Amino acid sequence: MAPASDDRDAELREYGRRLFAMPCTFIIGAASIEQTPLSAMPEIAFAGRSNVGKSTLLNALTGRKNLAKTSNTPGRTQQLNFFDLGEKLMLTDLPGYGYARAPKASVDRWTRLVRSYLRGRPTLRRVLLLIDSRHGIMAVDRDIMRMLDAAAVSFQAVLTKSDKPGTSALERCREKTEHELMGHAAAYPGILTTSASTGIGIPNLRAAIAELLCPNSQSEPATPSQ
Repeated sequence: MAPASDDRDAELREYGRRLFAMPCTFIIGAASIEQTPLSAMPEIAFAGRSNVGKSTLLNALTGRKNLAKTSNTPGRTQQLNFFDLGEKLMLTDLPGYGYARAPKASVDRWTRLVRSYLRGRPTLRRVLLLIDSRHGIMAVDRDIMRMLDAAAVSFQAVLTKSDKPGTSALERCREKTEHELMGHAAAYPGILTTSASTGIGIPNLRAAIAELLCPNSQSEPATPSQ
């Protein structure tokens, strides 16, 4: 007989697969906090440095090539982009931070917008903090982690582009990230490792998000069979 934890993991992966197979539509790109949509749906936000792969990861999660616009130009996303996943979950793509060439006025505006969003979004369940596995946590990531601590918003680290570094380098990055997260009160335990280009870790990330919607196996929301 399989352990109960294995059954639970398999259940969450299947629910995550069905959840992210549901229709996902772009709602709005909010340039100010007043433009953010009102919603009673639970919400997950994606945060990370410019060019860390937030939009690419969103596309991989939903199985859509062009849901979120991607670009090789850092700092391209300058709004809070909201997506409705099957009327069950709101996905929010936050502006990338840490782009050195961005005008200071733009950086300040993005920072104020994100801070206002984090402090005033009661439906926000968790922020997925994307960390480039080739570089690990950097100073700008620490700034956002302190912001999340101050706002008492739960966040979980997600290593991206895990197909790029070698196995040893990836493991060192994971260990360093895990050690640093221990000093942050809002950090959710456990690091997720992903690659949008190869699909590594995508089912596990879907399952982690699904667990926020159905913390108990008895409470799983109904979803269409796929």
